[in-house]
Amino acid sequence: MIHEPVSQLKGIGKETAENLMKIGIETIHDLIWTFPYRHEDFRLKDLTETPHNERVTIEARVESEPTVLFLGKNKSRLQFTALAGRHLIKVVFFNQNYLRQKISTGGIITVTGKWDRGRQVIVGSSVTFGPKTEQVDFEPVYSLKGNIQQKRFRKYMRQALDTVKEELPETLPNYLRESYQLVNIQEALEGVHFPLNADHAKQARRRFVYEELLQFQLRIQALRKANKENEKGISVRFDLEKLKAFITTLPYELTGAQKRVVNEICKDLLLPQRMNRLLQGDVGSGKTVVAAIGLYAAVTAGYQGALMAPTEILAEQHAENLHMWFDPIGVKIALLSGSTKTKARRELLAQLAAGEIDILIGTHALIQPDVEFKKLGFVITDEQHRFGVEQRRVLREKGENPDVLFMTATPIPRTLAITAFGEMDVSIIDELPAGRKEIETHWLKKEQLNSVLMRMTQELEAGRQAYVIAPLIEESDKLDVQNAVEAYEQLKAYFGTRFEIGLMHGRLHSDEKDAVMRAFSDGEIHVLVSTTVVEVGVNVPNATFMTIYDAERFGLAQLHQLRGRVGRGEHQSYCVLIADPKTDEGKERMMSMTETNDGFRLAEKDLELRGSGDFFGKRQSGLPEFKLADLVHDYRALETARQDAEKMLYDEAFWKDQEYEFLREDLTASGVMQGERID
Repeated sequence: MIHEPVSQLKGIGKETAENLMKIGIETIHDLIWTFPYRHEDFRLKDLTETPHNERVTIEARVESEPTVLFLGKNKSRLQFTALAGRHLIKVVFFNQNYLRQKISTGGIITVTGKWDRGRQVIVGSSVTFGPKTEQVDFEPVYSLKGNIQQKRFRKYMRQALDTVKEELPETLPNYLRESYQLVNIQEALEGVHFPLNADHAKQARRRFVYEELLQFQLRIQALRKANKENEKGISVRFDLEKLKAFITTLPYELTGAQKRVVNEICKDLLLPQRMNRLLQGDVGSGKTVVAAIGLYAAVTAGYQGALMAPTEILAEQHAENLHMWFDPIGVKIALLSGSTKTKARRELLAQLAAGEIDILIGTHALIQPDVEFKKLGFVITDEQHRFGVEQRRVLREKGENPDVLFMTATPIPRTLAITAFGEMDVSIIDELPAGRKEIETHWLKKEQLNSVLMRMTQELEAGRQAYVIAPLIEESDKLDVQNAVEAYEQLKAYFGTRFEIGLMHGRLHSDEKDAVMRAFSDGEIHVLVSTTVVEVGVNVPNATFMTIYDAERFGLAQLHQLRGRVGRGEHQSYCVLIADPKTDEGKERMMSMTETNDGFRLAEKDLELRGSGDFFGKRQSGLPEFKLADLVHDYRALETARQDAEKMLYDEAFWKDQEYEFLREDLTASGVMQGERID
């Protein structure tokens, strides 16, 4: 019966069936697995404990005759006073003037509506006469389209559950339900659609959240398992003594987090499976030195290494660091970019093919067809999200299944890292080097701009440099926000000939951007006005002051990335957010920025405020649509589901026993078992 068309249910004719089909409901199974997105809560509340603007149901005694004010054609406002507990309040109903005949002084009513705490007013949405007698405390609200009404849809749902509930097979193994005290499938469906009380609803949601996350993690872990089994790699037998000796030559001691990540990478190098690891590290956490240690490990085993960066200037900065660390021990480093001259490029490629170059650093130039390595063993992609899948694949194929490390300075909450990058191993450097000075961050209003410019002038007179970030390039009719060109002109007028002002934005050609950035890096430009193109990969230790106009227009993660352009040298650095946020969320973002420099804490907050879709951007996020699970609030269940999924896939019982049948079928239906990627 469960797979019969919904038209088998009483009251569903051809037209209703067609309307239901528009929201993806064709069978009774589809219907009962269409979950409500919220429940109307009809439990009686005490107004003393009810927050402002919250929906509430109260019992009250009418204290005054209702009056009606007509506001125009078919519009009216009915109002009366009522006593709810100790609160003498006003009750207002719009466009329901017929209630005047039913409400009388001294009568008891039950009202549901929105509570305006400041004005002591309830704007009613429904009323019943007399004390609350209904047993229903929670009513499901579904996402519907067309002319299907909530009340009628609930009737269909009630009928469907009563018809098929007893024939539903259990979809979770008994041992899991017992271990986590999860309700059975029948109780869960009743609780998610028609809960008897708050605990019933909570237990139903708890069961389905775990089940959704378990199914998802089985797909991710199956993909990961298939990758490890099918993609044979190379075992990089590095010289441990040489590696230890190299680490002692570094100008500072590794942090505990760096040591942990180095061990994770070295363990991967030794395994015969191909490394597929994501290295996350906040701005300034020391990812580059960790990458260098991994590259040197490969070199000591007779392999070549490659490091691909998204811009020439970032590639040059990497090359500069690697030369500093490796030149004294005779490791041959080379840089290849679009600017490399033809003759030098030809010589470099010949040396690379002959194995005379140990580590090649570069931009997209590394993936050109004529770039051939003799024995590529380790590939690192910096700011991996800036490269396409195809570009990363081409670089990987320059060797025989080399180990691969992806690096990013964009802190991604662990919650999302194990979900969006579930097929990768994730390493996190969550500790900054000792002695690094925290950037002082201040939030000011636009009218305080003069004091910001005076503070910036002090830094410039001390020989430092500054960034000014604006969200738009040119003036916009639609948005009243500071723009880069206008800010550039204003600062030129303000400073005159005292300081050199530069301008950089996304419409400049890459050569022009590089020229501006080099001039700033060399100290020829004192103040760089820019859009967010400076967000990643710029290292100017002398820059100590950053001003971000209209900061409320940026997400927390982006603000943190921008702020990370300063504070890279020995001097104290400052970041000033100029913002007039109109929403509570905007104000909360500004406060969060002034309270912490921890990128992972800010990323968690950003995720909490904006949601996972907006955090990554919906199209490229690869995050699944869950019916009930929330990746932010259900992170513990996500981690538990991940651990359970890993155990199951390596347990022979999972592939044979009857109690796993539903989970096996879901895994097969998802396409993972055929080697297809599931997003």
